[in-house]
Amino acid sequence: MSISTLARSIAESPTLSLNEQARVLREKGEAVIHLGAGEPKNKAPIAAILSSAAKLTAGDIKYTPTDGIPSLKKAIIRYTEENYNRVPAPEQVMVSGGAKQALFNLLFALVNPQDEVIVLAPYWVSYPEMIRMVYGVPVIVTPEDGGFIPRMKEIEQAVSSYTKAIIVNSPNNPSGAIYPESLIAEIVEFCERKGIYLIMDDIYHKLVFDGKVAEPAYRFTTKDIETTKVITINGISKLYGMTGFRIGWVIANKELTAVMTNIQAQTTSCTSLVLQAAAEGALTGLQSTIEALRLTLQNNRNVMMQELCSFNGVRIVKPDGTYYCLPDFSAYNRDSIGLSKFLLKKALVVTVPGKEFGMEGHLRLSYATTIKDVKQGIERIKWALDPAAPNEIYIGERKLVRDWL
Repeated sequence: MSISTLARSIAESPTLSLNEQARVLREKGEAVIHLGAGEPKNKAPIAAILSSAAKLTAGDIKYTPTDGIPSLKKAIIRYTEENYNRVPAPEQVMVSGGAKQALFNLLFALVNPQDEVIVLAPYWVSYPEMIRMVYGVPVIVTPEDGGFIPRMKEIEQAVSSYTKAIIVNSPNNPSGAIYPESLIAEIVEFCERKGIYLIMDDIYHKLVFDGKVAEPAYRFTTKDIETTKVITINGISKLYGMTGFRIGWVIANKELTAVMTNIQAQTTSCTSLVLQAAAEGALTGLQSTIEALRLTLQNNRNVMMQELCSFNGVRIVKPDGTYYCLPDFSAYNRDSIGLSKFLLKKALVVTVPGKEFGMEGHLRLSYATTIKDVKQGIERIKWALDPAAPNEIYIGERKLVRDWL
């Protein structure tokens, strides 16, 4: 079979691959604990369910406008006004099949072959691959201090005449770090001055802990949506725990939005009416769903931090938000892919290798699960790695004895 060079060059999504491995093991009856997925256990908001159900009951499910149904765009405009202090025009909003498609459409519209896009490590695994898929060049900026937040000097040093955009994800997947206001302000000023697009992936922007705030980049520019280089990506997947509904959006100037709409028209045509109705229901319904999820995640994070802190050899930075933490396991194994496979085989715990996020030696652990899974998952990891942990453990109904340390 003849496969294109580009298709062969795109790496498999590690999170989706691990999800599939976990599914297969569970179907075999194995007591797998999944600490890899960014998917909370909550139910979709009732307003979202009722809104989508009304469309299904009517039975009139047809094509929709490529850039989104007017009522959903109106809800997104209101959301943007309330959370960003900006009021986009309908022509500056495009709805897509998830924030991931919104970002891909944006990169497709912006990036010429060999254009560079700066990606700040640790980064979401899909950023570099999506850039390569539009024939761009991902330029990774890794903090010299080994932490999760780069310095502005490091970002500036990575910029060249080929730089088209910088992607910023704060709160950050996979580390849970919130970039300081001062850094966001510096990046905004730099991009506006240099004419470089600043792509803000704000998918976790309200899932923050301990009274902290992830300030929107718009706050640090005097320009309006039509003239600024700041572009925002958002969606319902993370804030409302509606990962399977696949609705996201992008806010950009009218010309760029029109180009993205044309790209979407030639690929997926439009987004499902039923799913858009659900997103509208979520955005216009009671917003207590977000706060309930935020509080659950904060409590789960606290439990995971408590469990990890009792673990010899693991270094951990307390996350400020999101579903994840990114502890450093390099004291046990610098090869995070090998370590992740080992933990799945020996302890039946799914983790995601830090190498996929530009942070070798680390593992991404998700606390968007139950307290029981958090505690048992870390207990199993300690049993598999830490000589100070008890030598025996029960996994499911089986008693296992560690014989490799």
